[in-house]
Amino acid sequence: MSATHDAPDESGVTRAEYCALACAEVFRGDGEVMASAFGTAPAIGARLARLTFAPDLVLTDGDAALVDGAPAIGAALSSLVVESHMPYRRVFDVVWSGRRNLIMMASQIDRTGNQNISAIGDWARPKAQLVGVRGAPGNTLNHSTSYWVPNHSPRSFVEQVDVVSGVGYQRAASAGPAATRYHEIRRVVSNLGVFDFETPDRVMRLRSVHPGVTVEEIVEATGFDLAVPSVVPETRLPTPLEIDLIRTVIDPRGLRDREIR
Repeated sequence: MSATHDAPDESGVTRAEYCALACAEVFRGDGEVMASAFGTAPAIGARLARLTFAPDLVLTDGDAALVDGAPAIGAALSSLVVESHMPYRRVFDVVWSGRRNLIMMASQIDRTGNQNISAIGDWARPKAQLVGVRGAPGNTLNHSTSYWVPNHSPRSFVEQVDVVSGVGYQRAASAGPAATRYHEIRRVVSNLGVFDFETPDRVMRLRSVHPGVTVEEIVEATGFDLAVPSVVPETRLPTPLEIDLIRTVIDPRGLRDREIR
């Protein structure tokens, strides 16, 4: 199978569904925290986690309300059941207390966990202007943050990001205790595999490969020296309940298949 093809594997599970499951695992063991997710696979993952192994997760409508249950991806705002209104001042209270778990996207990410969503190229004269640093610095220093990269390549997994938006491990450590109290880059999920920073020097490590992908393909698609264990497992297979929830409850319109190329 091609590393970018989303045809089902022998189990019938697609690459997009493995990615959504890997995003769900980011929230395992969190308890009652606010889950925020950007991108289709992370949004499916947060809902899947709440409906299965993380029932205490708090989901929002993406604006200023906490919502009941795990509404389907793309559901009309008018169909959501609001549990509580949550104005921005309350959002920041949660953020600063470390009670949030966020999956952001990354245009670039490097081996120590720095993320870029601001610009490509030299800061003074960038080749491409992106969305800006947004809330990435505060997010990464105040609560657990993970990243979703739907197109894994040497252009997205780079030796050094062009602009630091989200703060990685070395930069956080150099800033002192105030920057490391809640700092955690928990996972990076791409269309090829899952990565973490659970190494002595806090550099990116290959945690699992999605079925149909080889370690060699991932190394070739990564623009820096990746820590690779001697044995790398496959991303786990969804349970029958999980795959049914993804396909019939959370994403019945199949929006997940549009995100993986």
